[in-house]
Amino acid sequence: MAPIRAEIVNPFLMASKKLLQEVCSAEVSMAKPVLRDTTFRKEDWVITLGVTGEVQGRVFLGMTEGQACAIASKMCMREITAMDELASSAICELGNMILGNASTLLSNAGILTDITPPRLSSGDTDTGGGEAKALCVPMIFEGGGMDVYLALSQE
Repeated sequence: MAPIRAEIVNPFLMASKKLLQEVCSAEVSMAKPVLRDTTFRKEDWVITLGVTGEVQGRVFLGMTEGQACAIASKMCMREITAMDELASSAICELGNMILGNASTLLSNAGILTDITPPRLSSGDTDTGGGEAKALCVPMIFEGGGMDVYLALSQE
């Protein structure tokens, strides 16, 4: 995978940070980006979304069950202690919101994209896309966090 330019990466990071701040009512900081494999541990929950158009690839939003429950609790405005149907729906909607916002930011810059529906999985997740590595940016906030993996290329 060729390196992706900042004008492609930044909308995804800006949208992730903004939406996490809004739904979690917390200040979000971004840790240093690193290249990581797109394989996940059995305790991880992963939202997978595809990106098509002038930017292609996939975005993975990875978190532990505790982090996913904390985010879902904020989104649903009630305590969630396990990843049930409501929590899963909330977490998938977060993925839709993040990528929808990123797609809008890219469109405003003249880069047309579309996104696929989210797929939520847990356990030893095989991403099935053949990505060797992805740019991973941990989003950290009080009481939680989420890793944003970008496996993208530009046409």
